[in-house]
Amino acid sequence: MTLRTSFYFAFNWMLAIVGVNKTCPTGYRFTWATPTITIYSVFMLAVLVNSCGAQQASKPDVAQNAVNPRQPTAAQSATSPSTSEESATSTVERASAILGGGCFWCVETDFEKLPGVLDVISGYSGGRSKQPTYEDYAAGGHREVVFVMYDPEVVTYAGLVEWLIKHIDPTDRSGSFKDRGSQYRPTIYYENETEKREAERVIDVIDKAKIYRGRINIAVEPRKPFWPAEDYHQDYHAKNGIKYQFFRSQSGRDEFVMSHWGNRANVLEVAGSIPDREPAKNNASKSDKQIVNTKPWESYQKPKNLELRKQLNPVQFNVTQQEGTEPAFRNAYWDKKDAGIYVDVLSGAPLFSSDDKYDSGTGWPSFVKPLVDEYVEYHEDRGLFTTRVEVRSRTSNSHLGHVFTDGPVARGGKRFCMNSAALRFIPKSKMEEEGYADFLPFVKFVPAKGQKK
Repeated sequence: MTLRTSFYFAFNWMLAIVGVNKTCPTGYRFTWATPTITIYSVFMLAVLVNSCGAQQASKPDVAQNAVNPRQPTAAQSATSPSTSEESATSTVERASAILGGGCFWCVETDFEKLPGVLDVISGYSGGRSKQPTYEDYAAGGHREVVFVMYDPEVVTYAGLVEWLIKHIDPTDRSGSFKDRGSQYRPTIYYENETEKREAERVIDVIDKAKIYRGRINIAVEPRKPFWPAEDYHQDYHAKNGIKYQFFRSQSGRDEFVMSHWGNRANVLEVAGSIPDREPAKNNASKSDKQIVNTKPWESYQKPKNLELRKQLNPVQFNVTQQEGTEPAFRNAYWDKKDAGIYVDVLSGAPLFSSDDKYDSGTGWPSFVKPLVDEYVEYHEDRGLFTTRVEVRSRTSNSHLGHVFTDGPVARGGKRFCMNSAALRFIPKSKMEEEGYADFLPFVKFVPAKGQKK
């Protein structure tokens, strides 16, 4: 009962006891009751007032924890959300790490899939301000990060670092996918020199495998206090499934991860990422498992023209190296309907899927989009008395064709008009054998004989 309600109840109750005459000019006319009733009424009013005061005093200070009901204290935030009592009674050993990989909604979701992770909390760290909020964390020098609690008996700190690298673009130091700014820069925070060495070791192993076109540019910095984000940010993927999936698909994150790692993104491969189940008798005999680059087109080195003329036929050389155009309707793939992918004739980079191919009526193979955006690049072409957009292979710097805006509207409105001479077709049945198993999920449509898409 609130204080206002209590006064209202007590006041009207006393009026009912002593009597009210509505004809009185002041609105009330009191008639005296017995002294006992009057004293009792005053006593009950005092009891009610005292009761309401006690209720007000016992209310928690909601504003103090309004940022996030799950929020630990600042001291706990800087180390671990769990208390020492919880750690003592828990049967699971716990450790923690603070990692950043752009949008914390996505990073939280990715780490929840890693075996050995006990809890993931989205938040802010790395800055100078205290109690940052979503509105001001960037101004305070913070980055979006996640606080990962994990079981070191199942996964190591090195394993967390490897998992982070595999699920982000670690070469981007200016943001993360469509989120731009230093607040989204991928960052690994270390608590001691051992963690620092482990983070640098994992980065070096993956760098040497040349999985990415550029060097890994993840910041490795000393750990600072962690501030949990507002409650609506926690488990965002579960609370706002449709919005989250739309945001994630539009960001290009999954496509980037798939193009570089495929199914290996969800496998820990670097030595030391998983704890040894049994102590090795001889340290020298331990398996030092390294990352192997299964995408040779990522490190393709283009030979000189003399060698290229030996590898390519005259039409292929003219198209890819001299920006030529093959004859319409008289080329290998203009009307090909088989399921599979089209790769760079030189580097082997996967460029287009049969799922995205359609009959444009132009006499050249046409697609609504590339298979992997990162493997193509665009240049302005002012030849033939007009301005067009040239499409080139990023891995071999070969001319592929042009992109126009007269494609199927329902499928994005783009027409990637390619030269068959710049491509090599790999049927779906041969993709795994030739090292393209990771791209099988992108080839689902198998057209019937004579069917057009």
